[in-house]
Amino acid sequence: MKLSIVVPCYNEEAVLSRFDETVRAVLAGLAVEYELCYVDDGSADGTLARLRGLAQQHRGTTRYLSFSRNFGKEPAILAGLREATGDAVILMDADLQHPPGLIETMLDLYQLGHDQVVAKRSRTGDRRLRSTLSRLYYRAVNQWVDVELTDGMGDFRLLSRKAVDALLSLPEYNRFSKGLFSWIGFDTVTFDYRNAAREAGETKWRFGSLVNYGIDGLLSFNCRPLRLAIYAGLGLASLAAAYTLWIVGAALAGGVTAPGYVTLVAIIVGLGGLQMVMLGLIGEYIGRIYYEAKQRPHFLVKESNAAPATASVPGPAGPATAGSPTG
Repeated sequence: MKLSIVVPCYNEEAVLSRFDETVRAVLAGLAVEYELCYVDDGSADGTLARLRGLAQQHRGTTRYLSFSRNFGKEPAILAGLREATGDAVILMDADLQHPPGLIETMLDLYQLGHDQVVAKRSRTGDRRLRSTLSRLYYRAVNQWVDVELTDGMGDFRLLSRKAVDALLSLPEYNRFSKGLFSWIGFDTVTFDYRNAAREAGETKWRFGSLVNYGIDGLLSFNCRPLRLAIYAGLGLASLAAAYTLWIVGAALAGGVTAPGYVTLVAIIVGLGGLQMVMLGLIGEYIGRIYYEAKQRPHFLVKESNAAPATASVPGPAGPATAGSPTG
């Protein structure tokens, strides 16, 4: 059996060597052939230089790609999956928040016939406000999306070759891996692990990034918010009709009184805000269609020690590839 470890990297110079050493120490005790597939997502520090050094030091078991710029984690995951050649693939972060010691547990569960082995992390060590907001988000978003998203279940997982091929057959440009993992299905098993602290460097996830990621999760696997716009319009029309009848009745019973300017202004402002929200919502979906229609590559590779690498181009018949320079 051959195992591939896919590791997206963005400015991980401070921890990369330690990660590589730790993972190899774990893999040395397992009866598997392995490869480490690193994807440098346009890092601005010395990450690429470290990857070159690891590839020289561990020839035959280290593959790396370096993007021409920062394209984001989703394209990095896609690139790693496309490069991985193993019978099973494990996705891990380079900051050691995904404990390498859990690889053996994942392999044991994979040997039982599971196509997805998912490590579900606890919220131990997270700020209480962040943990509470996360739980509320997942509880709310699961009422909307067409797949099930679970708090604590992220990218740290093992995928069988069948599951990897299924993911690679999905050509969309706007990728939300958490939803895609759930959408493809297959036999899935989860186990809990204690959240680990980041070994070095700073988290790349700021509050604004988390909000945008949450919106991506909400919009990527449903169009129910558009249906909500219809319901909101019908509800407002009904309220307007009821209010009109009430005004007419009051005028017939007590005569015409002074107009309610405050009420009028409040209604205008409220309806204007609602219309802007609905326009923004429609614009989000149109923007996604716009990017899908362009069929631009998910990423461009400027350097690689693997075979001539790829710019992944979605198309009607699935992803095609276009050559790009390698190092």
